[in-house]
Amino acid sequence: MAAITAVCDLKPFKSMWKIRVKIIRLWKQYSAAGGLTIEMVLIDSNGVKINASVKKDLVNQFDSFLSEGSSKIFISFTVIPSGGSYQTTIHPYKIGFLSTTRVRFCDDLPIELTGFEQVNYKDILDGTLNTDYLVDVMGHIVEVTPLEVVSANGKETKKISVELRNEKDERLPMVLWSNLATDISEAIQRSSENVIVVVLRFEERSVSNAYNVSDVEINPFGPEVEAFMSLLPRDELALSIVQPKPLLLTNGTGDKNDYFVNTPRKTIQQLIESNQVEQCIVMCTIAAIDSDMGWYYLSCKVCSKKVLHVPNEITEDGEDDDELGFHYYCVKCKVKNPKLLPR
Repeated sequence: MAAITAVCDLKPFKSMWKIRVKIIRLWKQYSAAGGLTIEMVLIDSNGVKINASVKKDLVNQFDSFLSEGSSKIFISFTVIPSGGSYQTTIHPYKIGFLSTTRVRFCDDLPIELTGFEQVNYKDILDGTLNTDYLVDVMGHIVEVTPLEVVSANGKETKKISVELRNEKDERLPMVLWSNLATDISEAIQRSSENVIVVVLRFEERSVSNAYNVSDVEINPFGPEVEAFMSLLPRDELALSIVQPKPLLLTNGTGDKNDYFVNTPRKTIQQLIESNQVEQCIVMCTIAAIDSDMGWYYLSCKVCSKKVLHVPNEITEDGEDDDELGFHYYCVKCKVKNPKLLPR
């Protein structure tokens, strides 16, 4: 029997791995490209986390064996590089389930093993955090606005504003939307505690405007929450109900207009000479498109599939019937030289 491997030692180019982990977060995710998948955040006994994914073709095979909070042994899976935005862990790789992956029951890992890693408010507010990674946030709610129904992007949605503070009495304003706003409002109304603590897991780095929080809890049990509450200032600060500030969002254009008015504009030369991280607007004209780097491809305008370059047949006089020497062909539509659209 293969030995248990630590999550930190997982590397690509091999599938015969065996790990013992706890599923600290599990959700199903749908995308047009990948269909319905199962996404997980796993943690081992050393506290090292890694993301794992079950593709749509394997969801029915593994769905009944996976549950949030359970501990499992996984055997035989792929390890591939992890990249892009909204990463749930800092691990350079992620796990992909195979049809031959085996899931085994095992003794539960400690309940205290949650993988919670609180970030500093200052790092959120000054923009020093890496925006590619989701973060954990905890705070004492000291201000809250009544739940509102506003118009955003042409649709009605719910909105609530809160202000959190940490053990250093630093403040973090947040705007919460949609179902999250409703959940927070109802949880506050139900709570009988004098101190209301909210815990947000796997949140975007820009927490000040939270649209999609992976997990949120009000006054949860756990060593991290108990430690946090014990360090809060002993000023018995009561929760304040404040009136919401006027919303500048009208049919999805208010925020955009405010952004373009208050964000400085710079030239390309000023960008080149800049030596600091900042937000700015560059207004320019596309002079040319570099097609050699492969950052886009030509697709069929009808079916959106990538078209093929097909060499032209040589005519009897030994010449191509087209100056280009090739033509485009859509395999799905079975059409020669379809209408093209770059993607």
